[in-house]
Amino acid sequence: MRNSDLKLMVGKNENILWQGKPDKKCFILESIFNPMFPFALIWGLVDMTLLKGVRVAGAADNGLGLFMVGFFLLHMMPVWIYLIGVLFSFRKYRNTEYIITDRGIYVSGGTFTYTYEMKPFTDLSHINIHRGIFDQFLGVGDVVSVCNHTGNTSGGSHSHSSHGLTICDISDYQRVFSMLKDLQTDIYADTMYPNDLRPEMNHGYRTSYQNNQYQSGNDMQQNRRY
Repeated sequence: MRNSDLKLMVGKNENILWQGKPDKKCFILESIFNPMFPFALIWGLVDMTLLKGVRVAGAADNGLGLFMVGFFLLHMMPVWIYLIGVLFSFRKYRNTEYIITDRGIYVSGGTFTYTYEMKPFTDLSHINIHRGIFDQFLGVGDVVSVCNHTGNTSGGSHSHSSHGLTICDISDYQRVFSMLKDLQTDIYADTMYPNDLRPEMNHGYRTSYQNNQYQSGNDMQQNRRY
């Protein structure tokens, strides 16, 4: 699959309200300066310093010197793993795409494989905005959805919150946040509100979403009908 194939996952009765990808600069910078970066940097500097000393000490014994060089190259595996992750971040970016419909959120991604996830709005309980250092510097942000899960135990039922899907590094994060907040509130209420046992014409709570309700740019038009 390619990232454009995410559209094929959208149901026939769904309307796509927004579609986008992460900001490339921010996505790559966050891949480079990830939590493993300081660990890999320190590990690499220490190993390179030790390797230099071993090569000098083993100059008289080529066999020992080659063995130690091979050992340290293997010992630097955390550094190679980090560098490979950075190199493949370009492929991960290509596979990452986001789609919001009038039913839920679709996210595609993956490095060596292509995967997609979907969360319906009825599963979402909160919508949050997160902006890291690079997000603030480049004027983008992350929109994080939170899901409520309910389970049964011997002591009764319990619920807990967990992250749903995250739309990362987008320039119109404020617009997307407002859109998801409205969609989550309206559709959840439309599902839970008592309304003649949900007849064809909903007399209790009516919402209708159209394709051009949410658009990028200043010409966004709202066509909500209650």
